[in-house]
Order: sequence, then structure tokens, then C-alpha cells
Amino acid sequence: MFMKSRVLVVVAALLVTGSAFAGTPSPEGAHVYIISPADGATVNSPVTVRFGLRGMGVAPAGVDKPNTGHHHLLIDVGESPELKGPLPSDARHRHFGGGQTEAVIELSPGSHTLQLIMGDMNHIPHTPPVISERVRITVE
Repeated sequence: MFMKSRVLVVVAALLVTGSAFAGTPSPEGAHVYIISPADGATVNSPVTVRFGLRGMGVAPAGVDKPNTGHHHLLIDVGESPELKGPLPSDARHRHFGGGQTEAVIELSPGSHTLQLIMGDMNHIPHTPPVISERVRITVE
């Protein structure tokens, strides 16, 4: 009986939202940004990326606390990821579910883009998404 009721809840969520994943509301005015490196910077690898956030707090993945989320760093991602489900986790989509506010990453020589997006306790982007501008860097 429990399983049947759980299936009905998921089906109802799909009918109401068009998705099995409803995004957590983002606080009005929330803004994520890359503190460093600066857009256009030439750097050496490994690169220290410092994350900035205004208007909301940072909480580890799995922690359900209002107006919080955790960082995800997009590396050389040309198109925005799907925003209605959990963000992918791979070499180009790095999760910082421990609540980290900076990362040291290895990058090959050449041009790269970096971008941050906040995810809720389940790695799902907030609604509306809290996403930074892309930073373009060159690694020597």
C-alpha cells in the first residue's frame, strides 16, 4: 500500500509541475559569482576558484534549510545544464556538496570557462536559478 501511495504522489507531482523535480524557490535578489580568478585572467594550473554568494546561505547537500544551497562549478560547459532535475556530476560539472566556498582545480593549458550555479539539498537548481556569469580564463 505504501508503494502505491508513493507512486500516486509522484504522478500527481508530474501532472502539477510537468516534472518529478520541483525546484526549491530561490530568495529574491540571490546572486552567485566567481570572486577569482577574474574574467580574462591568465593563470597557472592548479587554479584556485573562489566562490561568492549574496542573498542566500550555503548549506551542505542533504541539509534542508530555507534560503540555502550549495555550489556547483561548470567547467567549459557551453550550454546551460537541464535546470529541472539534479545537476550532472562529472569532470565538467563539479559538486561542492560539503558547503565549500572555493576549489583548487587542475586545468590543461588553453582557454577555459568557469560558471557557478547553486543547487538545493538535492542538487536541483533553484527556481529561478541562481547562476553566475561565465568567467573566461587562459591557463599557461
